[in-house]
Amino acid sequence: MANEIEVASQFDQMNKVVEELLKGSTVASIAKSLNLTRVQVENHIDNWKEFAHNNNNIKSRALEALAGADQHFSMLIQEAWDVINEAGNAGELGNKNSAIKIVGDLETKRIEMLQKAGLLQNNEMADQILETERKQELLIGILKEVTANCDHCKWEVNKRLSEVTGHVEAVVIN
Repeated sequence: MANEIEVASQFDQMNKVVEELLKGSTVASIAKSLNLTRVQVENHIDNWKEFAHNNNNIKSRALEALAGADQHFSMLIQEAWDVINEAGNAGELGNKNSAIKIVGDLETKRIEMLQKAGLLQNNEMADQILETERKQELLIGILKEVTANCDHCKWEVNKRLSEVTGHVEAVVIN
């Protein structure tokens, strides 16, 4: 009986550790908040991963959650593209720039999520990065083309592009 209580206590502790981990807490903060050592926390995480890896129900739920998250990313990205198009048609360059940044951030987070889940192999990841970079270049070209006739807009867009890309964007004055 005492052994069963000890095992139940260990599972309870492991669940608390995993709960904090899923909230985004670090190993150090989990250890501190649950009054455990880092080694204990890391062991609980490793044990949970092994348990989850060998449990078909957990795998199935994880894949469903991952598919749902990927679908939500797609919806958010589509919404951001709609904002980009509407802002472009209305001449709202500030809103358009913000939405472009949001698309980039969402794509990056989506790729990170899929990579962490082990669904993207390195060559797929490289392809995704190349595609994202290609889209970024296209978007920069669109912004430069759209602002070509407005000196104030040119300066503002190029200044903001420099912040995003880390490269000083040249401004050509007519």
